[in-house]
Amino acid sequence: MFRSPPRVIRPSARFLAGALLLCGLGAAPSATAAAAGPADRPAVPFNATQPDFNGDGYPDLVVGAPGAAVAGAARAGYVAVMYGSVDGLSLTHRAVVSRNTAGVPGSPTPYEEFGYAVTSADLDDDGYTDLVVGNAIGPDTRSVILWGGANGLSGASTVPGSIAAAGDFDGDGAVDVALFDTGTASGDEPLGTTAVVWRGPISRAGVPASSYDFGARERIVDIRAVAAGDVNGDGRDDLAVLEFIGDDGYGTALFTAGPSGLDEATVPAGAYPSTSLAIGDVNADGYGDLIVGNAGRGAGQVLVGYGTATGPGPEDQWPAIDQNSPGVPGGNEFGDLFGASVAVGDVDGDGFSDVAVGVPNEALGTAGDKLGAGVVVLLRGGPDGLSGTGAQAFSQDTAGVPGVAEAGDHFGGRVALSDVNGDGRADVAGAAPGEDGGNGAVWSVPGDAKGLVPAAALIVGPKGINAPATGAAFGADLR
Repeated sequence: MFRSPPRVIRPSARFLAGALLLCGLGAAPSATAAAAGPADRPAVPFNATQPDFNGDGYPDLVVGAPGAAVAGAARAGYVAVMYGSVDGLSLTHRAVVSRNTAGVPGSPTPYEEFGYAVTSADLDDDGYTDLVVGNAIGPDTRSVILWGGANGLSGASTVPGSIAAAGDFDGDGAVDVALFDTGTASGDEPLGTTAVVWRGPISRAGVPASSYDFGARERIVDIRAVAAGDVNGDGRDDLAVLEFIGDDGYGTALFTAGPSGLDEATVPAGAYPSTSLAIGDVNADGYGDLIVGNAGRGAGQVLVGYGTATGPGPEDQWPAIDQNSPGVPGGNEFGDLFGASVAVGDVDGDGFSDVAVGVPNEALGTAGDKLGAGVVVLLRGGPDGLSGTGAQAFSQDTAGVPGVAEAGDHFGGRVALSDVNGDGRADVAGAAPGEDGGNGAVWSVPGDAKGLVPAAALIVGPKGINAPATGAAFGADLR
């Protein structure tokens, strides 16, 4: 069975204590993306499905730019898709899609922040990846599915909610999608969330095979991030959600799936402090591991809840990694926001998933004068799990990486892992939403057998693809 890839969706959010503003999401013009389990269980290939919207065998990269103005509507937002190729991302073979694009329902709406959250999977079971694009307005918001095909993305259908996670939650072989109609509270009290699962396959008319509501506990919280993957090896994807519970409090709930999908009777919930989530198999034992970034704890840390036949164990037993851990570059400084974003994929092709970690408030420069310049750290998976052994870090001050690190760039504000050149090794995408005064930019760094190759990095920004640039927060979400 193939799994929808580990997925983390992050909204535009302010990390007040760390002075990180992941700039608002916005706009664009019309468009012209395993480890074998034990012998008595089936193989569970994590990250097996990556976004390949045109089915050419090269995964693609999706960039949310929710802060951009479209057709005169402030912060209406757009998504940009750079298609993969044997040479990596193509800056000429691309698409820019907004509510102003022909075939996309609706019209550019001020402060909608289209592109605020993106996820992907083959939802209609035609062999092409489809893209779900969310927005920030809620409640009663509507996202869209952009449909993949031989020529890339074309056509769209409306779905409920503002953020989504895709996975096979009932184990029937069809990809389902969990849709969350949630808000982003500006005060101390959550706005609340309603959640529905659309069972796959979903028709291009936007009709699921069936649907059901779930998540009664979520009605009193806001959902800020979601990640799907099989943490107990039963052949069904489970769902982790990052909740804003009020009074600046955040926690993580884990919904384990059953034969009927995500059902209240099978939901053990926890309260693990977090700011980002991903699921992947870092020790290659066939169980998905829950990766939790907790950027709000001092300098920040990454926690690992290792999957087992009964799921992750008690959270107080989860090992933590930070910049003081052996082998991890840098050092702990309060407010660095280590773990503000996390993503999972096998960068060196050794069969163990690795974890990219965004540290967007890291200070750089000879005297640390570039406050909030930011870095991305790669942690390696192995038979003993995730560790700092062989870890790498890169920033705009790394030799060969285009650009110059500046205060407030927040490089690493968002990270993603996808094999965009089709060589069997994941490449790291790292976004700096604060680059160029909030226009934003994204870097793609290829992986090889030894790890990351910063000298071969590529940079793309909104101006380089003729998309709206001013305040776009290009890279506020990645897929």
